[in-house]
Amino acid sequence: MNDAIQFRAADSRDIPALVELVTSAYRGDDSRAGWTTEADLLDGMRIDGERIQADLDRERSRIVIAERDGEMLACAHVMDEEGAGYFGMFSVRPNLQGGGIGKVMLAEAERTAREDWSLPVMRMTVIDSRDELIAFYERRGYRRTGIYKPFPYGDARYGIPKRDDLRFEILEKPL
Repeated sequence: MNDAIQFRAADSRDIPALVELVTSAYRGDDSRAGWTTEADLLDGMRIDGERIQADLDRERSRIVIAERDGEMLACAHVMDEEGAGYFGMFSVRPNLQGGGIGKVMLAEAERTAREDWSLPVMRMTVIDSRDELIAFYERRGYRRTGIYKPFPYGDARYGIPKRDDLRFEILEKPL
């Protein structure tokens, strides 16, 4: 048995498994097994196949999958957004969170932006009340920018909010 994690770019055949993985990491009771859950903040879908396909079709955009022995363990979306890397859709199976897979996945996403596309910085948006998640990124060199984006209330593609005070903060790291 090979314990090494391997990375590959997703394709359209991976869409059902990606929807399942991302949803399990963020929504519903299953997500509570991990620490990245948004179940107390949002209901509804976290991602759908149409949005994943759009990400797959976009120029300088890649959904990276981490696998071990053919099993999907984690994923992340990396893209060139106006000359900066953008990191999103980061998901690790809830029962595997806290075991180091997320750190390796993040490093591979950063490598993709830096080496494959020569991007100078990686950015992401995080719900600003997610202190534990922000601390995870800060330990990996990201900094809070103090730049906020409003949460898209009324757009079910982002979930159904359970609170009225949600907003995103941009985190950034030089590559």
